[in-house]
Amino acid sequence: MKTNYLLLLALLTCVACHPPTPSPERLETIPYISDTDQSERNYYLYIPKGYDSEDKDWPVILFLHGNGERGNGQEELAYTMAHGPIYEAWVQRRDLPFLMIMPQLHMFGLDTLGIPYLQNRDLNKAPKRLKSGTPQREAFFTTHSPMNGQVANDSFPYQQYGPMRGWEMVEKDLLHMIAQVKDEYRVDESKIYLSGLSYGGFGTWYMGSKHPDLFAAIHPVVGWGHPDLMPSLAHHQTPIWCFAGGRDEVIKVEYFYPGMNALDSLGHRQFKFTTEEDLGHDTWKRVYAGEDIYNWMLSQSKQ
Repeated sequence: MKTNYLLLLALLTCVACHPPTPSPERLETIPYISDTDQSERNYYLYIPKGYDSEDKDWPVILFLHGNGERGNGQEELAYTMAHGPIYEAWVQRRDLPFLMIMPQLHMFGLDTLGIPYLQNRDLNKAPKRLKSGTPQREAFFTTHSPMNGQVANDSFPYQQYGPMRGWEMVEKDLLHMIAQVKDEYRVDESKIYLSGLSYGGFGTWYMGSKHPDLFAAIHPVVGWGHPDLMPSLAHHQTPIWCFAGGRDEVIKVEYFYPGMNALDSLGHRQFKFTTEEDLGHDTWKRVYAGEDIYNWMLSQSKQ
């Protein structure tokens, strides 16, 4: 009898020393009706490893993609997997402890303008999660622009909110997605973050400035912010980490300075501006492939 008791005690001790395996990560496709045009669309929601096995609230990233990943929000949603934090977590199998929302911006007629990178897309080439292992990452763009710095320029080539027909046109959709995830999943409402690249970088500045009470931090990449958007961000002291490519010929670094200087003059003390001098427009590849931005976001909380 004593022997059986000791065996049971040893077994219980062993179990206690080995916590259960975390639940696996998964990717959900969430349907919604767009407020913009009443179309039926979907967005991706990444559920991190351990979500189903750990009774806690989780931080959230809303990610806004670039112009080349627009689509119908149905089968074309796969194009959004090309870059960003969900690409890192789902395709590259990195353990990133966030719920992640990734919508798809409407075409809004841009597919009729003869833009090569929209016309020449192929869904079969969209990044996919492999059954085992990870696919090779894309190479950086080739650029021959010199690394010689640029002078600030406030003769902006775009309107206040960035290039035409951007994320500002689906503002209500984005707010709906965040509200839905907050209602249906365990969300740490003090840790809701906003990140985006290129067109999504402009959208990040826009949404962050219009809803500073919502986001614990914003992270625009290769998209500059117009000075007119800065007062609300400075007033709320919203933590910001902005990235530009020093050799970017698409969104030139010279246009970033007026907005960053406006933040400084308005007394904002929680922003960082990093220029990757050796990179072009695809600076986002280095940014999202690294660890720094995720650690920085997790260190920011809404008070």
